[in-house]
Amino acid sequence: MRNEERDLARKKLDKELRFYRLAGKEKNPTQELLRRVRHVLGVPLAEVARELGVNRSVVLRLEQSEERGTISMNSMERAASAMGCKFVYAIVPLGEKTLEEVADRRKWTKLLAAADGGSRQ
Repeated sequence: MRNEERDLARKKLDKELRFYRLAGKEKNPTQELLRRVRHVLGVPLAEVARELGVNRSVVLRLEQSEERGTISMNSMERAASAMGCKFVYAIVPLGEKTLEEVADRRKWTKLLAAADGGSRQ
């Protein structure tokens, strides 16, 4: 990918991810998300189980595996769909930065390291 294309793609992603960056400010924005969404929507465990074609205990195990961070994205998507929702995820830079800021910092770090390495020769 050329630099110009990379810059445009990064700016587009920054715009698309702005709301996810806001969520990323929270300490644990997705902790117990399946259970919390199910509760606030008023969807009984039995209904989710019926939609998934499984026993209630399987839904409980899905919620527990999500809490432990061991659930698969496919399982998250299926569980979300069973509640009439859509599963989405994002990767956002740490510290509320944009992708543009992270890329600029990487660029400057490389340039400074190259300049510093060149002055020692």
